[in-house]
Amino acid sequence: MSTIYEFSAKTLDGQEKPLADYAGKVLLVVNTASNCGFTPQYRGLESLYRKYHSQGFAVLGFPCNQFGAQEPGDAPEIAEFCSRHYDVTFPMFEKIDVNGEGAHPLYRFLKNGAKGILGSGAIKWNFTKFLVNRRGEVAARFSPAAAPADLEKHIENLL
Repeated sequence: MSTIYEFSAKTLDGQEKPLADYAGKVLLVVNTASNCGFTPQYRGLESLYRKYHSQGFAVLGFPCNQFGAQEPGDAPEIAEFCSRHYDVTFPMFEKIDVNGEGAHPLYRFLKNGAKGILGSGAIKWNFTKFLVNRRGEVAARFSPAAAPADLEKHIENLL
């Protein structure tokens, strides 16, 4: 696999979504959780999505329960939480694993494209962010502590 567009994932409503549907867009792929200290980043992610969506940008949220069991809900609960608390309109996908044997193939690809701290591919916590260029290649990786607003210049450079 050489680009993100070769993968698919199920949306929160259970529909298989080919990531090829996002071909030509700049993407920010984020593993999310509803009960995390970084959960308020949903607000900043939504702000980025609304600001740059018309220019060919999308945020893709992938709930994950691998870090402190901070995403215990099922798909309808996650959808309701994101809508009620953060008015999330960017695409959200079904809960996945991002590390280990059961890691979603998309996340294996992302981690291979941008190693983390000290060269480790493993995701360390919720809200790790991968920026993908218009060719579907990983352009950058950002830690959970990186605020969405701090990514604007990186996004603008790719748009």
